Amino acid sequence: MGIPVSKKNDKIEVVRDEFPISKERTKKGTRRLAREKVLQVLAASANSDVSLDEIFQHVFFRDFTFDSGTPDDDSGRVLRPDEVFELEADTPILWTEEDTEYAVSVIRAAGRVRDESNSRIEAHSKNWDMERIALLDRVLINVAVAELTECSEIPVKVTINEVIELAKRYSTDKSGKFINGLLDTINSDLRKENRIKKTGRGLVE
Repeated sequence: MGIPVSKKNDKIEVVRDEFPISKERTKKGTRRLAREKVLQVLAASANSDVSLDEIFQHVFFRDFTFDSGTPDDDSGRVLRPDEVFELEADTPILWTEEDTEYAVSVIRAAGRVRDESNSRIEAHSKNWDMERIALLDRVLINVAVAELTECSEIPVKVTINEVIELAKRYSTDKSGKFINGLLDTINSDLRKENRIKKTGRGLVE
């Protein structure tokens, strides 16, 4: 695909077209990618006044709204065109209904168990101040607790392995090991409390 250009003062300049690359190709969604987007939604909402629903639309469907730049504008627009120009090469993702239902269910479950998740982190991280634990680590543990306790169709090993991989990819150098140890203890506690109830073929241990 050719990139549109213009010649001005003997200089070649790229002509900005709205999301030119993304119009030409798409990417098929997967459960792993959906879990990655769930992490982005929850991390973004942790320090934002924007609603979860709006952030979900931005992250999953690239449904952006733009700030007109007018101080008294009350349209609810949260991004300016220049703020999303860097995203123009993002590939739109073709989600299945199953993927989006999974994502919504985990985001809602994460909200319900957030306080419990934080309490368990504090209980098993006595030498750590909660504020010193990376935000993404806390969000990932929150996702794990949500899947372990409220997503009966997701195997325990899948949840733990996928969360650890996300930690290695997106958080600090020590996050994978830290989360692995913490989730091992949390998983053990939840089993003792009979909080993990997996159903379906291959899920009952």
